[in-house]
Amino acid sequence: MATIKPFKAIRPTIDKVNLVASRSVDGYNLYELKDKLEANPYSFLHVINPDFADGVRTKPGSIERLNKVKKRFKEFVSEEIFIQDEQPAYYIYRQIKDKTTFVGIIACSSINDYLKGTIKIHEQTITHREQKLKEYLKVCEFNAEPVLFSYPDDEVINQFCSEAIKHRPEYDFTTTDRIRHSVWVISSAEQVGLIEQRFKAVETVYIADGHHRSASSALLGKEKGQNNPNHTGLESYNFYLGVFFPESQLKIYDYNRVVKDLNGLSVDQLLSSIKNDFDIVQIKEELFVPQKKHQLSMFINNTWYALTAHSNVYNSSDPVGSLDAQILTEKILTPLLNIKDLKTDKRIGFVPGVKGAKTLKKLVTEGKFAVAFGLYPVTMDHLKWIADTNKIMPPKSTWIEPKMRSGLLVYSIEETNQ
Repeated sequence: MATIKPFKAIRPTIDKVNLVASRSVDGYNLYELKDKLEANPYSFLHVINPDFADGVRTKPGSIERLNKVKKRFKEFVSEEIFIQDEQPAYYIYRQIKDKTTFVGIIACSSINDYLKGTIKIHEQTITHREQKLKEYLKVCEFNAEPVLFSYPDDEVINQFCSEAIKHRPEYDFTTTDRIRHSVWVISSAEQVGLIEQRFKAVETVYIADGHHRSASSALLGKEKGQNNPNHTGLESYNFYLGVFFPESQLKIYDYNRVVKDLNGLSVDQLLSSIKNDFDIVQIKEELFVPQKKHQLSMFINNTWYALTAHSNVYNSSDPVGSLDAQILTEKILTPLLNIKDLKTDKRIGFVPGVKGAKTLKKLVTEGKFAVAFGLYPVTMDHLKWIADTNKIMPPKSTWIEPKMRSGLLVYSIEETNQ
């Protein structure tokens, strides 16, 4: 049984929402970030980058920086850039990108669901990142970017959302990347009760994106609970912000690899070694992407190749071993190109499938990398297979959309805001 809780969102006023909501700060380079901060005084980026306003530099992650983040957020509230809803609500969110429509529900998930495994994971978290994010939450006391969850399609919830979005949304705006964002506030007791009851029948929720945010929220919640002699389990720190999409609504893209050099091998030597585990077909098309599971694309020396793994090089009953990303690592990246650790080796780069085969080709032809490998996208069933068997995917195995905006809806873990 999943606990999906309504909450009183702190959110931009209608006239400023398109100015406030921003991409994740990681989505901007330094020049883009500076331009955004200079051009838009309402951007949520000013909260995440509070040094810009006073010109006084602080160390990222320091208590001084975090206190400034919290102060800037409070200023956004006091200046009425943000308002807070008076009643707990669910928020239906719709994103339209490239003629694809995603419809989900923004709400709060339970740290207890995470700790007891009702919320399933497929990615390994890094301890120091967990701690860093925990300290961020501890000082700043808000969630501004929801974790992306998926759950098995529910006919009643799907129908409810379909009817709700026929009405006029609270927010409806398009960002400069040509993505349309719409939000509906669901606050009537009857409608809130319906959604809450339907989610109680959901046995398992899967994290699609946001493993570190989930882990850090659970760490903080446990710490606060242990230090609170009057802990009830209903305090705001027992929950964190999420957006819940039915499985059919999510789109999983490939996550591809590029390598800077061939580890001293010639192109012919690399191809000869690959033949031991793959059938190789030269492709004469300008661009090529894998057409099926266990087929890889490779661009090298201005040529595309289709690499199809021999059936004896992977175990089809092993959820991780049968992943194409793992096959590529075990049969090419590690033994031939000497890539031993995908997380730390600076010779390897990762390119999300949304950027297309064109980007892979460009990176190689411009000489930034020596070889590029394209992967066939992981299916939702395979992701669930890994999560259900408590296995972990290799790093950068999936790129899952939709991607959410920061500062669109904020969940406060300050008890005074509940």
